[in-house]
This record gives sequence, C-alpha cells and structure tokens, in this order.
Amino acid sequence: MMSLTQFSVDEGPHSMDGLRLVARDGTERVEAFVGRKVMDVWAESAEHHGGRQSLFRDQYNALGKLNLAAIQRIVSAKYQRGAAFNRQHPFIEVLFSDITESGEALDLSELVREVLPPAFHRLT
Repeated sequence: MMSLTQFSVDEGPHSMDGLRLVARDGTERVEAFVGRKVMDVWAESAEHHGGRQSLFRDQYNALGKLNLAAIQRIVSAKYQRGAAFNRQHPFIEVLFSDITESGEALDLSELVREVLPPAFHRLT
C-alpha cells in the first residue's frame, strides 16, 4: 500500500492554472494538481448559488490548505490505483469526477469572494 506523506500546497511560483500540491511516497516526490476550473465547479457545487466567479490563486491555495485532509484522501485514493489509472504517474491530476466519486465536501467557511464589476463574471 503506497501512502503519501508530507502533503502540502505548493505556494511557490508555478505556471499551472490551479491548485498544485506536493507529497512524498518514500523518497519519491509526487505532484498533484487540481485545475482552477475543477476548483471553481467544486466551490460552486458547495455554495449552491452558482455565482460563476472564477477563483484566484490565493483563494484556491487557501481552500486547498483548509481542505487539505479531504484533498489528500482524494489524491491518495487515485494514486493508490497505480500507473494504470494515472497516465502521468506519479503526477496525479484530480478531475471533478474523482471529487464526486470521493463524496468529499469542500469547506468554504473561510472563502472570501471579492466583489467584482459585472464584466468579470463568467457568462453562461
């Protein structure tokens, strides 16, 4: 049974558009990623009002830290399925379907939504 340790949100500079996480499997460094669109949909599904306002990096990093245990369980479950289920093993990309299957709920209690001018809201 592979288990991930030292799980944390990567707050350093990176070019990925989403929540980047790092962990270790023994001595191997493992990266996990939750895309911004996936974080947006997860946040909207938890808020139930569908504001359709995209999250900013500091917001999804904060959400990642607040929900680290839940995200770690999702990532670990996908990681433990092995390379056959993760084309980019040991890189794990968390899809919204992985979140749905996990049944994990997103804690948004500390999410601060900035009020933006109407032009910034995504159109449906």
